[in-house]
Amino acid sequence: MKLHIYEHCPFCVRGQMIFGLKNIPFEKVIIMEGDAETPTRMVGRKMVPILEKDDGSFMGESMDIVKYVDGLSGERITDAPVDPQIEAWAKAATGPLFKLAIPRFTQGEFPELATPDARAAYLAREEKAFGSMKTLMASTPELLDEMNQKLRELEPLVADREQIDTSDFILFPLLRSLSIVKGIEFGPSVTGYTVNMAVQSKVSLLSDQAR
Repeated sequence: MKLHIYEHCPFCVRGQMIFGLKNIPFEKVIIMEGDAETPTRMVGRKMVPILEKDDGSFMGESMDIVKYVDGLSGERITDAPVDPQIEAWAKAATGPLFKLAIPRFTQGEFPELATPDARAAYLAREEKAFGSMKTLMASTPELLDEMNQKLRELEPLVADREQIDTSDFILFPLLRSLSIVKGIEFGPSVTGYTVNMAVQSKVSLLSDQAR
């Protein structure tokens, strides 16, 4: 199977996680930013991730991909609903989280941004959605204060997490996105959780690009 992704994309992280957690081999294929034709040919619109099955058919929507791959072998890990406390935290945190992560994604070293045209297309897309990246970068101190408070609130929610389940496909991609932000303060429980999930899912963090 092939998984067509952007490396920076938190939704694409979900698809990579399930392959890593279930130890199922797959081929990772990068779709360049600005390339609308390829995903539209596959699933009818511009989106990622896209799973290309062995029979040549395609599947979009990250959690649909996760559940499909989860059902291919071994004990299922995505039958339980998302923990409502983690779901509520994620909804409350996404505002400052993406305002911090997105401008850094536009500056990052990702294969889908390897050409000037691809990077320009991505920058234009995100500025249409979030406004000026320069303005967001200038707002880093206030956003960090807000986000670090949210991370302190997350500490008790992950302190006793042991079994991997559906909630991890919501939470880990967000924390992985935050790892590109210099000055972010992961407490001990969040740090342990994030590192453990990165190892088990075989999805690397972005700490080496933190800015």
